[in-house]
Amino acid sequence: MRNRFDHELDLLGNEMIEMGALIETAIGDAVRALCQQDAALAQRAIEFDAQIDEKERDIERRCLRLLLSQQPVANDLRMISSALKMITDMERIGDHAADISELTMRLLGQDYTPALRHIPQMAEATIKMVKESVDAYVQKNQQLAEAVIAYDDVVDDLFDRVKFELIDTLRQNTGDGELSIDLLLVAKYFERIGDHAVNIAEWVIFSITGLHKDRRII
Repeated sequence: MRNRFDHELDLLGNEMIEMGALIETAIGDAVRALCQQDAALAQRAIEFDAQIDEKERDIERRCLRLLLSQQPVANDLRMISSALKMITDMERIGDHAADISELTMRLLGQDYTPALRHIPQMAEATIKMVKESVDAYVQKNQQLAEAVIAYDDVVDDLFDRVKFELIDTLRQNTGDGELSIDLLLVAKYFERIGDHAVNIAEWVIFSITGLHKDRRII
C-alpha cells in the first residue's frame, strides 16, 4: 500500500513539472507576442490559459485522492498541501500571461519598441523563478527555493527601471500617456508573476520544513 502511495506522490511531482512547463510556455509566448506584435500568437497565448486551468484541476483531483487513500504522515501532508497551495499561484501566473497578451492585442499597430528594453528581461527572470521553484519542490531543495525568493529583487529592480523610463517618456511627450500606462501594466503583470513565484517557493520551504514564513504549521 505504501509503495503505491509513494508512486502516486511521484506522479504528483510529474504533474507539477508539467504545469510548471505550461506556465513557462505561457510567459514566453506572451512576451514574444508583445515584442513581435504578433496577434495570432497573442490570441493563442490567451486561449492557452484553458490548458493551465485544466492541469490545475487534474492536480487538485490527484491531491484529494492521495489524502483519501490512506492516513498520510506529516511529510506527506506537507507535500500534498503545498502542491494545492502552489497550483493556485501557478494558475494566477497563467492568468497574468493571458492578461499581457490581451494588452498586446490592444497595443497592435503602435510603436512601443523603444520601451521594451527591460520587459523581455523581466519575462526571462520570471521564467527562471517559476522553473526553479517547481524544481525545488520536486527535488525537496530548500536552498534552491530560498534562491528563488532572493531573485525576486532582480524582477523588482527591472520593474522600477521600466516605471521610471515610462515616467520620463510621459514628461517628454504627454501624448503617449495611454501607451505608457498600458506598458506599465504589462510590467506590473510580470512583477506580479515574480511575486507568485515567491509564494510558490515559500510553500516549497513549508513542504520541507513545516515552516511557512517562519511560522510552524505542520
